[in-house]
Amino acid sequence: MRWGEPSLSELLFGGYLGLLTVLWSGLAAGASAWRTRFALPDVAAPATPQRLSILIPARNEAENIAACVRAALASDYRDFEVVVVDDASTDGTAAIAKAAGAGDPRLRVAAGTPLPEGWAGKPWACARASELATGTAYLFIDADVELAPDAARRAVGVLEERRLDLLSAFGSWKLDSFWERAAIPVIGWFIRGATDIAAVNAAGRPEAFANGQFILVRGPSYVAVGGHACVKAEVLEDVRLARAMKQRGQRLGLYFAPSLFRVRLYRSLGEILAGYGKNFYEGMDRRPQIPLIALLFLFVTVGAPWLALAVALVRPTAVFPAMDIPFLWLAWLALTCVLPLVLRFRLERLEGRSGALAWTQPIGNAVLGLVLFRALFAVRTTWKGRVFHDGKAVSPDAADPRSGG
Repeated sequence: MRWGEPSLSELLFGGYLGLLTVLWSGLAAGASAWRTRFALPDVAAPATPQRLSILIPARNEAENIAACVRAALASDYRDFEVVVVDDASTDGTAAIAKAAGAGDPRLRVAAGTPLPEGWAGKPWACARASELATGTAYLFIDADVELAPDAARRAVGVLEERRLDLLSAFGSWKLDSFWERAAIPVIGWFIRGATDIAAVNAAGRPEAFANGQFILVRGPSYVAVGGHACVKAEVLEDVRLARAMKQRGQRLGLYFAPSLFRVRLYRSLGEILAGYGKNFYEGMDRRPQIPLIALLFLFVTVGAPWLALAVALVRPTAVFPAMDIPFLWLAWLALTCVLPLVLRFRLERLEGRSGALAWTQPIGNAVLGLVLFRALFAVRTTWKGRVFHDGKAVSPDAADPRSGG
C-alpha cells in the first residue's frame, strides 16, 4: 500500500487526527482538575504571625513600582515591612517608590550598591534587601507584581501549616496590549505545563522550581543555603535557589494561586521576545535538544493541522487523496484546530478572564515557536543593560567589546 490509496490514507490520517483529538480533549477536560489539585490551600492564619519582610528588587521599573509598592503596603498582614532596593535605576524608580509610600513608616527604599565581580543584578539586589530585612520570613516579589491584600497572610499560613521552607506560586497576568493577551498566556501555560508540580512538592524527589515573581522563604532556611549568594551569577536565580534549598533537604511548595497576585510582565512583542529569551535556554538546562523537541511537538500538534486545513480548504484532494467522504475528514481536521482554542478558553476562565481572546491562540503559538527557536541560539543575551552568557552574568568589562572581553 502507498499514500493515496484509501485504506492507508484513512488509517494514517485517522490515527493522527484521533491522537490530536484525545490530546486536546483530555487537556481541556482536565484543566479544572489540575487547578483543584494544585490550588493554594485555604488555611487559617497563624495565631501569632511572624514578622514578614516584603522585599522588592527594582531596576528601571518606573512604570510598575508605584502600583507594586501601594499593593504591598495595602496588605492585611499584621506585622510586616516593605523594602525596595533600587538597582542602579536611571528612570527615577527610587523616587517613585518613595512617593508611592507617602511617608508610610513600614516602607524603606534603599539604593543598591555596585555589583561585585561575578554577581548578576537581581540576585545582588535580593541579597542586599535580605540584609536590610528585620523579619523572620522574606517574601521576594518582582517590581511588576501587585499583591492581593490577603496574599501575605494566606501564603504565610500555608508556609506554617505545611511546614515549608519555601513557598512559591503562579499568579495571574495583567494583560493590556494585544501582544500580551495573545502570547503571554500561551508561553506562561507552556512553562506551567512543563513543570511537574507534584514532584516539586514531594519531599523525596529532586525536582525543584520557584516562580521569582513570588517567593516566600523562612529566614533561617534562606540563610542556611547562603541566601542569594548561592545563585549570585544566575539569570534563572529563582529556580536555582529552589534547587539549592531542596538539595539541602528543605521543603518546597509550589501552587496555582491566580487570586494571590497579578503581574505585568511585558508590554510589546519585542519585550516578550527579549524577556522570555533571556532565560528560556537556561530554563531548558542549556540543552538545545529540548527546544528542538518542543518545536517539533508544537508543529505536529498545532502547526501541521492548521497548515493542512488551509490547504484542504483550497484543494481537498491534496490532503485527502482518494478518500471517501472528504467533507467529514475536513470537519474532523477543523475540530483538531478548534480544540486547542477550547483549551485556551478553559485556561482563561481558570484565571478569571472572559476567554473572549481564545481565538488568538494560533498567534500565541507562533510567538511561542519563535521564542523556542531563538532559545536555540540565545547563549548570550542582554536584559536591562546587563549581559548574560550561557545563563551566567557577564561583568561590565567583559560585556564591553572595547575591553577585548
